[in-house]
Amino acid sequence: MHYVSENGGGLSRRQFVGGAAALVATAALAACGGAGDGADSSASEPGTAAAGAKKRTLTVFAAASLTEALQQIGCQFERKHTGVTVKFNFDSSGTLCTQIAEGAKADVFFSAAEKQMDQLDGGLDGQEGAGMVDHATRVDLLQNKVVLCVPDGNPKHVQSFDGLAKALAAHQVLMAMGNADVPVGQYTQKILAHFGLDEAALAQAGCISYGSNVKEVAAQVREASVDCGVVYATDAKAESLSQVDAATEAMCGSVTYPVAALKAAPEPKLASAFLDFLHTKAASARFADSGFTVLAKA
Repeated sequence: MHYVSENGGGLSRRQFVGGAAALVATAALAACGGAGDGADSSASEPGTAAAGAKKRTLTVFAAASLTEALQQIGCQFERKHTGVTVKFNFDSSGTLCTQIAEGAKADVFFSAAEKQMDQLDGGLDGQEGAGMVDHATRVDLLQNKVVLCVPDGNPKHVQSFDGLAKALAAHQVLMAMGNADVPVGQYTQKILAHFGLDEAALAQAGCISYGSNVKEVAAQVREASVDCGVVYATDAKAESLSQVDAATEAMCGSVTYPVAALKAAPEPKLASAFLDFLHTKAASARFADSGFTVLAKA
């Protein structure tokens, strides 16, 4: 399984403050092979590529928060499909959406929010990319939670979103959040609005640090370069971060992950097979282990 990043224009104009956070692009490659991950290592299923057949590559553009789960699922899929390599591009859903709209080749798009999928499906606000998704394949597969995390020791004693709102209003804490084009950043913006906080004023006061994807936000919390950060529950689990509160649906809405094949998929049959595989018990177990709630099952 291969792992790529196509970050294109680099970080957003709103750079995060503090120590450098680890980009998804610098993460270690996931190694397939062996049974160490507990995946089924049986021979390919009937109908998959036979030994010695032409090698094929399935390209999946997926939200950064899916990294750990999909790396393992990709290994399982490769074992079931001899001669197939799964290549992932993990980044913020906004970045991936832009790349696809501008012509990047991909077979499957797995977004951390409906907004970016909608843009490639039916189009939003006149933006490019409408009609690029094979709508018949689209499904809301997963749900996640938005959580408030703190560094080890919780030096500023942040205990809840309510307490965070008061501390931000008093300019007493530095909070990490995603950029405006990143779903986790958009969810955080809704939380700030829920508490009547002015994001621009807080940023100008030096109370907000930004990251270009959820992994950067999590890294800032892990490195204690901020007092707290808003990430997904799955990323908090993957990074072993201390969670002090979870956002309610009233604060930020439902955190839903849609997935679909693209109309211009170079490997449409593989894309269809991969989408089917995401509904299997094995894939569902991986998602659940990572902290996701699986919505659609075969």
